[in-house]
Amino acid sequence: MASRLLKTLLILVILSFASSREDGSFVFNGFRGVNLSLDGFASVMPDGLLVLTNASSQAIGHAFHPKPFKFKSDTTPATTLSFSTTFVFAIIPKYSYISGKGLVFVVSHTTDFSTALPAQYMALFNLSDNGNATNHVLGIELDTIANSEFQDINDNHVGIDVNSLQSTNSTGAGYYDDSTGAFQNMTLASSVPMQIWVDYEGEDMQLNVTLAPVPMAKPNKPLLSSTIDLSSVMMDSMYVGFSSANGHLLTTHCVLGWSFKMNGIAEPLDYAKLPPLPLSDSKHKSQKLAIWLPLASCTFSLLVVATVVLVVKRRIKYAELLEDWEQEYGPHRFSYKELFRATKGFKDKTLLGSGGFGKVYQGVLPSSKVEVAVKRISHESRQGMKEFVAEIVSIGQLRHRNVVQLLGYCRRKGELLLVYDYMPNGSLDGFLYDKTRPALSWAQRFRIIKGVASGLLYLHEDWEQIVVHRDIKASNVLLDSGLNGQLGDFGLARLYDHGTDAHTTHIVGTMGYLAPELTSTGKATTKTDVFAFGAFLLEVACGRRPVEPGAEGQQVLLLDWVLENWKRGTLLATGDSRLAGDFPVEEMEAVLKLGLLCSHPSPDARPTMRQVMHFLDGDSTMPELPPAYTSIGVPSQIQREGFDDYTMSSSSSVSHMFSLSGGG
Repeated sequence: MASRLLKTLLILVILSFASSREDGSFVFNGFRGVNLSLDGFASVMPDGLLVLTNASSQAIGHAFHPKPFKFKSDTTPATTLSFSTTFVFAIIPKYSYISGKGLVFVVSHTTDFSTALPAQYMALFNLSDNGNATNHVLGIELDTIANSEFQDINDNHVGIDVNSLQSTNSTGAGYYDDSTGAFQNMTLASSVPMQIWVDYEGEDMQLNVTLAPVPMAKPNKPLLSSTIDLSSVMMDSMYVGFSSANGHLLTTHCVLGWSFKMNGIAEPLDYAKLPPLPLSDSKHKSQKLAIWLPLASCTFSLLVVATVVLVVKRRIKYAELLEDWEQEYGPHRFSYKELFRATKGFKDKTLLGSGGFGKVYQGVLPSSKVEVAVKRISHESRQGMKEFVAEIVSIGQLRHRNVVQLLGYCRRKGELLLVYDYMPNGSLDGFLYDKTRPALSWAQRFRIIKGVASGLLYLHEDWEQIVVHRDIKASNVLLDSGLNGQLGDFGLARLYDHGTDAHTTHIVGTMGYLAPELTSTGKATTKTDVFAFGAFLLEVACGRRPVEPGAEGQQVLLLDWVLENWKRGTLLATGDSRLAGDFPVEEMEAVLKLGLLCSHPSPDARPTMRQVMHFLDGDSTMPELPPAYTSIGVPSQIQREGFDDYTMSSSSSVSHMFSLSGGG
């Protein structure tokens, strides 16, 4: 009898958290005991929290209601039925200021996303099917990374996706205050629960998306409102659920509760029944301290003297330079103690490489277990240090999958330490010129080229400021575990506002990548970056450095060699011999011609990076090269001006310190 009563009570408890009905609706106040279709990293915690992706690199996760719903009218099959849903979610990054891609509420004709990619594809699509009408997918994305290839508006937005991750409509995350009508910003990756409502009126074809912090009531004015015909998207039966993905930024994506209804308004969630979010490491430590501190009070009194001595020694060991003005930079500042432990005391066995700008060490942050690369640089002069650190923090705000992430910095005595994402495959030039490594296939090279182009487009046009890199080359392109290219080394970069003119500086950069106009204007612009990108294209396609020694001390320019072969009609003969002709002729020819076009001696004849992306994606036809195209021998011209043979130095007293890390 007691056993039967216990089972009955257990069933009632489960039903109080989750209920699914035959009328095309359900409400889950937590997911304990709920039947969901899960894959990837998605799982339901014992307390009922639905975790789509945990803090793992390249993680994906899907969670769908196991039964499809009828989305088409029986009387008028061309009409999509109305539906309404609301759910509470949280995005919890390892670091408070950087996040993985985000999550998507999905309406799909299938729950099989086995071919989908992580990171910017959010475990929904891949390179070939993104944008296909046959996908039959509607998504409401909560996106925390700006991807220029999808024309994302920023790194904190809500978007409506139809068969593609290029949103039909999107806006910054937030809500409209009912009392004042003012827009209130919200940060999606804030580690706090938020609620979203999605309502579609089939007859009017009106889709509304509303966002608010928990436990605020649903605002009257929606965040997004679009008139959209879903008749070609929706099939008779469709599944509803969630999709999420991480790239190399480690983030936990959670759903706390979910309500859904066809042809009506989704039932409100009961906030009191929602599961708690996982505690951060700092909260765990606080709880443990609260338990053990009273028990240890007596012992502690006996160890005061020893502790004081130990603290003094540790402070000397881990002493670092911290001035008042640095307080404003918050999480971008790492402690020296954390970096010392991460690199095992900067031992030689963790050394990745060294050069004129300092030494780079591999490490694992003890608190988060994230792999990082730490660069140690001397900074004897304090002149301009405040401005330099401000620039570090600005560049640290860049968020793009093809830009190496600067995580932060530390200053200690005469050292500056810069912390970056670790790139396990090192730099691209190692694969191009180290004959002991396997040659990259053309498909891998073409993907790297498109990735670097996408990153440059973000720097030039899609970020809040214009970033001119000034040192684009194969050795500054780092490769992650999937051999995806990420542009790094912003040591010579310059930032300026959109609509303003670049400042005149000394010539800096690397021989063979320098645009000819630099010798006369001294101004680094997006056009000079495009010139360097053109040299980079030829370098990757041909497997040769832009400048190589020739007979009698003369220098041979790769640009001149490719140009001469183009004029003779033997352009394809310049392709890297290690490819053995195994490449699509059209793609190889397009990349070589694009390299010549980007490296045109006239800045006005060079394309923008947005045009470059259109050419690479096949969305635009590349113009023919002019027959009179000639090279002007940039290295010789620069040498006549009295500059160094290879890498010039910046006029800034501190900008030379900011050189990248990650793989050697």
